[in-house]
Amino acid sequence: MSGKTIENLKVGDNAEFTKTVSETDIYLYAGVSGDFNPAHINEEYAKETFFKTRIAHGMLPAGFISAVIGTKLPGPGTIYLDQNLKFLAPVRIGDAITARVEVEEIMTEKNRVRLKTACINQDGTTVLEGEGVVSPPRPK
Repeated sequence: MSGKTIENLKVGDNAEFTKTVSETDIYLYAGVSGDFNPAHINEEYAKETFFKTRIAHGMLPAGFISAVIGTKLPGPGTIYLDQNLKFLAPVRIGDAITARVEVEEIMTEKNRVRLKTACINQDGTTVLEGEGVVSPPRPK
């Protein structure tokens, strides 16, 4: 199975993925990434922070954007080339985060696609936004 080739994409195409962030997700991400910042894994420490509780690693919901790109739009075979992110609000345990990707520009001659990327929580708050550039799979 492969994703959409550049010929099958159009500006405005979009796709989403939603996941509820669990405590286990945060611990697993800490283990995989090596980021054991106590703001993420120690509730007693986190109570004294600005957020008053543990928050997810910022790159955890950013990974949901990668899930959309690699599985839905453009999909399997897509190569990530660039991504910028602005972290706008915390993600807490129990938040349902929807990662959304939308095609902004198609650069056919370079086989590149510029994507608007965002993660939004269950309250409609954008927790992160950015822009990515990918190389979709080439036609066979």
